[in-house]
Amino acid sequence: MTYNFDPDRWYDNERGFLEERRRSEGWSQARFEAALEDLDRCYDQLVGRLDGTYQIPDGPGGGMD
Repeated sequence: MTYNFDPDRWYDNERGFLEERRRSEGWSQARFEAALEDLDRCYDQLVGRLDGTYQIPDGPGGGMD
C-alpha cells in the first residue's frame, strides 16, 4: 500500500488544534497539559504501528540529487 502520511505533520496539526481550543475555550494549563499527554501517547502508538519500510532520504533533494 502506498500513502503519503506524515506523522510529524499530523502531530503538529493536532497540537495546533489543541492550542486553538485552549485559547478559544479558556482551558487551564493543567487541562492543556493533560491533552498534550494524550496527544503524545496517541502519536507514539501511531508511529509504533507504521512499518517503517520506506524512509525519506536525508538531503535537500530528498535523495533526488
